[in-house]
Amino acid sequence: MNTIETLKQNSHSHNFDTANPIAKKNTLYATLLTFVTMLVEIIGGLYYNSMALLADGWHMSSHVLALGMAYMAYVIANKYANDFRFNFGTYKIEVLGGYTSAILLLVVAFFMIYHSIERIFNPANIAYKEAILIAILGLLVNLICAWLLMGDHHHGHDHYHDHHHDMNLKAAYIHVLADALTSILAIIALTGAMLWKANWLDPMMGIVGSILVFIWALGLIKQSGKILLDAEMDEPIVEDVIESINDLEENLQINDLHIWKVGKGKYSCILSLNSDKNIIDLDSLKKQLAKNHKLVHITIEHHNLI
Repeated sequence: MNTIETLKQNSHSHNFDTANPIAKKNTLYATLLTFVTMLVEIIGGLYYNSMALLADGWHMSSHVLALGMAYMAYVIANKYANDFRFNFGTYKIEVLGGYTSAILLLVVAFFMIYHSIERIFNPANIAYKEAILIAILGLLVNLICAWLLMGDHHHGHDHYHDHHHDMNLKAAYIHVLADALTSILAIIALTGAMLWKANWLDPMMGIVGSILVFIWALGLIKQSGKILLDAEMDEPIVEDVIESINDLEENLQINDLHIWKVGKGKYSCILSLNSDKNIIDLDSLKKQLAKNHKLVHITIEHHNLI
């Protein structure tokens, strides 16, 4: 038996986070529901000549793709959860899904603002009542999907302020919120235009919605990109590890430290220490660090300064 096969058999699991089965199921439901509503809104927007309604439908078309990718991220993450090739599990597959969804949001924002500006200079007649009814339908669907996907969207209440939520689920949730926002703006714009003959409200609301979607997308790209690039060395947990080492009786100096996220609120740590002792109790040191429940994989090496 070669070395790789031996490692496969003897290695313990490095899957520190599993995909949420409820989130997976609800994401599928939201995808199917959004797809049906997307068809209704795009057809209705074209038939009734509403830019705001079309913007909502365009949003939904991209969000169907984003929600579908979010669902597939769960499927793939579960499938390869115990695959030896993934050094620290498949958590980042879900994060990658969130990152990709954020990029799609940017595309949608630019698409919306372009066509909204075009409609300002080339206004068209709108069948307001029919368009408002379809926009209300879209909003109801968005609210149902938001309820399905709201999951664990909260910030941790400990001193880490660590986003414990599912990044993949958060991306899907933001897509639905973007749709809900666009539906609300469409209803406001269509109602105002119908009552006050202000047709410019329709494309202006499309511009406002695109700006907000753009801001949300940038925030999500920043959060998910940080995880994908292992940019975690400014997290409070780094200071906690340093303090834990400094509080020990042994005269230890930190030579090198690497901490990165391997799950929702879970971190791996590689620590290199210098000391003037020939031998230090690495097992006790690991147990001390492991008291921090966020550290799920700890590797320590010791260098004697003498």
